[in-house]
Amino acid sequence: MRKRIRALTLTATLALTLPMSGCGYNTFQTTDEQVKASWSEVINQYQRRADLVPNLVATVKGEAKFEQETLTKVIEARSRATSILATPELVNDPAAFQKFQAAQGELTGALSRLMVVSENYPNLRANQGFRDLSAQLEGTENRITVARNRYIKSVQEYNVTVRSFPSNLTAMAMGYKEKANFAVENEKQISKPPSVGFDTAPAKAGGTASGAAQ
Repeated sequence: MRKRIRALTLTATLALTLPMSGCGYNTFQTTDEQVKASWSEVINQYQRRADLVPNLVATVKGEAKFEQETLTKVIEARSRATSILATPELVNDPAAFQKFQAAQGELTGALSRLMVVSENYPNLRANQGFRDLSAQLEGTENRITVARNRYIKSVQEYNVTVRSFPSNLTAMAMGYKEKANFAVENEKQISKPPSVGFDTAPAKAGGTASGAAQ
């Protein structure tokens, strides 16, 4: 009974405020579609990266002395990242979204470590297949960053609409809730993704290999 009374109250409130401002209904439709589109692009780029990993690992295995622990961590991280079903509904589940973000972050770290270690293997760095895969991976990391930033902005716009008056009344009546967003712990890291490229020229004595992932 209480729920019914509350629903009727909200409906009446909407009826009074709708002529003034439209209560943001159309804005919800637009921003929700923007969130869906930007999320789809995030997933596409993460999948693109995941698809590169098997070939990358197979190429690295050709270097007999390459650190097995590093490869194992990449393989395990990819397995965890791809085991999470990234449906459109995931953005409405904060706990699941956080788990997804953590898994993707783990894969990012494992791949960065692999590229750093690869600097110690001149033969691997000179391998054309490895160079091509590294270039593709670097390009994908940049696309991921662009897609994430677009998603962050689209969700921020949607969530502001959910919280703002009078559109918050529409949100309450229609069941619109805030969507999960990426946690930006370091703005500089988000705006500039870690490089996974490398220079085939040997590093100078006393210096560091160029292009190592940070």
